[in-house]
Amino acid sequence: MRRTDADVIIVGAGPTGLMLAAELRLGGVASLVLERSARLRTVPKANGLSGQIIQVLGYRGLTERLEAIGAGTGPTAAIPFGGLHVDFSPLADPPLKAMHLPQPKLEQLLEDWATELGAEVRRGHEVLEVEQDDTVAAVVVRGPDGEQRLTARYVVACDGARSRVRELTGIDFPGTTYPEVNRLGQLSVPDSVTLLDNGDLELAGHGTVPAGFTRTDHGVFAMGSLSPGTLMIQTTEDQADETDDNEPMTLTELGDSICRVLGVDVPLGDPIRLSRYQFQARQAEQYRAGRILVAGDAAHAFPSTGVGLNAGMLDAVNLAWKLAAELHGRAPGGLLDSYHEERHFAGRRTMMHTQAQVALRRGDDPAADALRELFRELLSDEPALHRLAALVAGSDLRYPLPNPNGHPLTGTLAPNLPLRTEQGRASVAELMRTARPILLVLADRADLRAIAEPWADRVDVLAATTADRPADALLIRPDAHIAWAATVDEQPDSAAAALRDALTHWFGAADVRAEAAVS
Repeated sequence: MRRTDADVIIVGAGPTGLMLAAELRLGGVASLVLERSARLRTVPKANGLSGQIIQVLGYRGLTERLEAIGAGTGPTAAIPFGGLHVDFSPLADPPLKAMHLPQPKLEQLLEDWATELGAEVRRGHEVLEVEQDDTVAAVVVRGPDGEQRLTARYVVACDGARSRVRELTGIDFPGTTYPEVNRLGQLSVPDSVTLLDNGDLELAGHGTVPAGFTRTDHGVFAMGSLSPGTLMIQTTEDQADETDDNEPMTLTELGDSICRVLGVDVPLGDPIRLSRYQFQARQAEQYRAGRILVAGDAAHAFPSTGVGLNAGMLDAVNLAWKLAAELHGRAPGGLLDSYHEERHFAGRRTMMHTQAQVALRRGDDPAADALRELFRELLSDEPALHRLAALVAGSDLRYPLPNPNGHPLTGTLAPNLPLRTEQGRASVAELMRTARPILLVLADRADLRAIAEPWADRVDVLAATTADRPADALLIRPDAHIAWAATVDEQPDSAAAALRDALTHWFGAADVRAEAAVS
């Protein structure tokens, strides 16, 4: 086998790339991250996380680290959805969780975690060329010491919606760029305005500007507060030509846009963050082309805020264990291709609800007003409100996996069950910290434990009990998704055959000597 500089080269040190680097190290894979920017960004591209990735970070044991840097997690009380203000407070336990965490802090935490595990991050390294053959992939990189060629068994593009690696590889990225420009400012509240208790803004000589969304003949003005003493202000205006996201936005540009949309000058405080962007709805036609894969924004661009980090970091968690199995020579046929199958499916789900938001947001006639009014009315029903929250969170996702007994948990993220074991109390979250697959036997099923013994080098087996067990056994993949579940009191013959098939499908053939010893 040809010598390489790393098992996997990851292009892009955003949250997706850094999450992938850490997950690969948990799988025993040498990962090298190449980042074009010389330094960690200081201006937050996003202000927090939401959705299922928060639970997954907890499964990796990062909760205490997150809390130590001030990232609190809780149910989301409300979100903007297609230009509407959706209130989840009627729900007793909203499935959409949120974590306030500026992206620079998230990236620093993930980089620290990845490097502690043994990953290498090289900043100031821009990828210029990409190539591959049957055995390796290579990148030509320009860095502080000039150009060099680096090789790896695989290259993963995590370099954003304008991915250079995806473009050089020839992976199509079809879709739409919407003819509108969004300008966003996170600002301090100036002395000349009053922020009322209900979130409205009182302007001297003008009156009150309401919190939430204000639609005018010239665009949309949105306003809210993330923390005391600060405002988030956004304007949306139609604009046919594309903007340059890399050109810094000024406070004057934001103020001029507010004046055009609202017809009034709004005093602005000191800027914490200023950005300009256009929404796109694009998804890579394939997430894998030979030895080059795409993840995060390089694989999908959604026409809505608040979902990109969740989707991208979950891409990384899904991909890492499959790459590790491939590199260690124990992946069954088709395992790595299942990354595209599963995460493209997940991306389509996210694309569906974000494009629905476009229809709600951009309509500007009586029919569109009626659609928004109907949508508000539907969300007055708790089941519909709960379903929307789960859709945005991604917690309703169920991968279409082999499921011979039709168990409702197969393909979903394993719930964090409280467990009792011979060693004491535990939980699913604690079991998943090492990112190893596990057969969790929740009933007196020695037959199922025996079936798994020939896979003991790859799959941990644990007997435990839990109140109101949802299954007799759960086969949980390293990404914390359930590969197979035995129904309560399932017959031994059917359960044994299905478990053997699932172990082979996901983790390869049994160890012949161990299987002979068992039989």
